[in-house]
Formats: sequence, structure tokens, C-alpha cells
Amino acid sequence: MNLLAGLSVTAGALTAYDQVLETVQNNVANSSTPDYAEQTQDLVGIPFDASTGALGGVQAGAVSSADDPYLDQAVRNQTVLLGQAQQSVTSLTALQSVFDVTGQSGISLALNNLYSSFSAWAQTPTDSLAQQTVLTNASALAQAFQQTSSNLLTVAQNTNGQIQDTVADVNQLVGQLQGFNQRIMDGDTNDESLDAQVNSTLDQLSQYIDFNAIRQSDGSYEILMNGQTPLLVGAQQYQLSYQQQPAALDSAYPSGQPTAAILDSAGVDITAASTGGQLGALLNISNTVLPSLLGDGNQQGDLNSMAQQFADCVNNLLENGNISDGDPANGVAATPGVPLFTYDPDDAAASLAVSSTITPDQLAAIQPATDTTAEVSNGVALALSQLASPQNSSQEGTLDGASLSFSSFYGELAARVGNALSTANSDLTAQQSAVAQAQNLRQQVSGVNLDQQAALLLQVQQAYDANSKYLSVLDEITSDVINLIDPATTT
Repeated sequence: MNLLAGLSVTAGALTAYDQVLETVQNNVANSSTPDYAEQTQDLVGIPFDASTGALGGVQAGAVSSADDPYLDQAVRNQTVLLGQAQQSVTSLTALQSVFDVTGQSGISLALNNLYSSFSAWAQTPTDSLAQQTVLTNASALAQAFQQTSSNLLTVAQNTNGQIQDTVADVNQLVGQLQGFNQRIMDGDTNDESLDAQVNSTLDQLSQYIDFNAIRQSDGSYEILMNGQTPLLVGAQQYQLSYQQQPAALDSAYPSGQPTAAILDSAGVDITAASTGGQLGALLNISNTVLPSLLGDGNQQGDLNSMAQQFADCVNNLLENGNISDGDPANGVAATPGVPLFTYDPDDAAASLAVSSTITPDQLAAIQPATDTTAEVSNGVALALSQLASPQNSSQEGTLDGASLSFSSFYGELAARVGNALSTANSDLTAQQSAVAQAQNLRQQVSGVNLDQQAALLLQVQQAYDANSKYLSVLDEITSDVINLIDPATTT
């Protein structure tokens, strides 16, 4: 190899080492950047062949990434479950606050107070103060049902707002990925910063929905929600939309609460398949948990059922009783009882109220005589007081034939929400650990190892220094050779 060839080979090596140093510096600078994968500058040996004039040496090859798509997907899979658990805890915590089973407020307290006033009235059935207390406490119970229904509606409205915001966030993140795809398709394929941005955005998206991210041969990503609904293909984004669907007119409860629906870009309803991530948790609260309490087109809702059955039970006892005996001898009939509560069957809890026409002296305490039983002057009042603790499923005061008092039924409603929240909290703790493990494993494989980068930096610097010295020697030799040439012999 002549001197000029040696200079060329050495200069090429220095250029290659300079690119390696640049990659190492970039790795160190981005070692704490989320989702950044370690980059490696490959060095490619150039064959030496004197017969063909191939000079040999080394040159910079492609920059390779330590990014592992399988580990990335593992992190995203766990993040989907984490987002679902986090949202479930948040939503169920808000829902649990609606119920109070301590007896200090709400329906629980109002029921206890009404039962107490029934008991006091049974002891003095003609006492006007005891009668008025019954009406006052009955009104308080109706207001407690109304307030609970209103609070549940507020939770429903907030949940629907969160669903709408989540859909907007999903569309916004997919829009960012669309921009990244466009850059990649335009030729920006070796930008490690872009790669980190793509992975970071995909991780953020996995908090909201379950999806598959399929990397294409050109480096762009195809995003399929729930493994089947396209959100991004190449540079084309397909947006989701949200709407509330009212109960069908031919449904069992046409006035029931509307349900939340997620539609793809073609308007196809994909709600049933959208079970993962934050969006899936919100849809579960909106379309399953809340309807079980407030009702929808297919069900009355347990709170409405409780309100209606309690009102019917009390009204039935009062209407079958008598306000006064009358005077049969003089042809004066007994005065029958009147209902205490009114309600709209389509929305019993929200509409429950004490009858606007009833007065304290219209409360029917007398249980009329039958063929087998004698008249009891406080029989109806006693029966109402016993609603607090029915002895069997056939007794007044149980729901749908189940041996549960109204208080116990209400307690089970609250317990159902509490148990769901407890499960969600357990899931949250487990998923936080699972995500941390998945992220740590990805970091071990794909993250920047500063010790290795320091060692590589030292090696490259030494190689760079050696080639620089070699280049200096070649330069000196070349100068010496030029100085040895007699100018008189040159033409």
C-alpha cells in the first residue's frame, strides 16, 4: 500500500470512529429519556485486495437499536391492565361515596328514623305529634332516595364526560403517531429520537385502550384497536367517536338511562369489544355498574326497585287499614286509609315523594277485623314498625320474596360497590408491580448501560488516538519523501 492509500484508509477509519463516538455521546445524553433504546454504530471492514486496488480499512455501517418489540408489547399489555385498574379505582371510589351504610346519613339513616317513628306511632296511634313525625320522616326518606339518585346521575354524567375526554385523548395520540409515520415514510428512518417518541406515545396510548402495534417493513406502525379496528394505517388515521344511545322505544324501560357507545370511523359500534384500558373501565361503569343501580332500557335498577317496592309495601298496609271505625249502627262506614307515597314508575327513586294531599290524621293505624282475626287499633302501625326486621320472605317488608329487609337490601347495594372497589384496589397493586417488572426487564435489555458506554468510549478514543498518530506518522513520512526529491530532477 502506498502512502496516499494509507492516508485515505486512516482518514476513513477516523471518520468511522467519529460516528461511533457520536452514537455513544447520544446514548449517554438520552440514558434517562423514557422509552429510549440503546443505539449501536456498526463498523464494517473493507476488504483489502491489491490485485483489484481495494484498499481495505473500516467504515461506519448502519446504526442498530436495542429496542425489543416483544418487550415493548409486554410493557403495553401490562399498562393496558394498569390503566383499567386505575380508572376502576377512581370511578368506584366516587361511586362508593354515594352510599352510607353507617346509619349516619342518607337512605340508611332515613330508613331507621322512619322505622322508629312507625314504632312510636304504634304505641300512641291517635297522637297527632306521632303522626306528624311519621310524615316528616317519610318525607326525609323520599328526599334521601331523590338525593342518592341525583348523586348517581352526577357520577353517570361525570363518567360520560370522562369517556368523551378519553376518546379525544386516543384520537390525539394516534394523530401524533400519524405524524411520526409520515416522517418515517418520508425517509427519517435512522432517527433514534424519533424512535423513542414513537415508543413513548405507544406506551401512553396503552393506558387508554387495548391495541396491537404492528411495525411495517418501511418502519411505520399500523395500530389496530382490540386487534381488529384500524386506528392508523400508514399516514391515514381513523378516528373514534362517542355517543349516548337512548333506550329503545320497544324496550322494557323506554325511559331508562342511555348507554355509552364507541363508534369506529365508519360508524360501527365497537363498544362490546372495548374492554381494556381506561376506556374499558369507564364503559363498564357507565354501561354495567351504574345501570344495575339506576336502570337502563333493559332493567329498572336496584335503587328504583327498592324505592318502588318500599312505597308499595307501605301504601298497601295503609290502604288496607282504616283511619276510623265509623258507626255501623248508624250506617256510617269505616274510613279507609290512603297511600303515603307517590312515585313515577319509570324513575321511582328520583320521583319518590310523600303524597301532597295526605294529612297526619289520615294515617290509618287500625287493622280491620277479618273472619279469623279481631280488629287491632294499632295493627297497621305495628306492621309498619316490623318492616325493620321481617321474620320470613312471606312477610311484608322483604324485596321480591327474598328474605332481606329494605335496610339489608340497601346495605347489599353499598357492599356490592365496596367489594368491586376492593377488587379494583387489589388489581391496581398487582398491576403496578407487573408494569414495574416489565419496564425493568425492558430496561435491562434495551436501556442504556452507562458502564458499557464508558468502556466503549475509552476503546474508541484509544483507537481514534492510534489512528491519529498513524496519520501523523504518514504525514511526516510523506513530507520527508517530498523533501528528499531533488527539485532539479522534476519537470
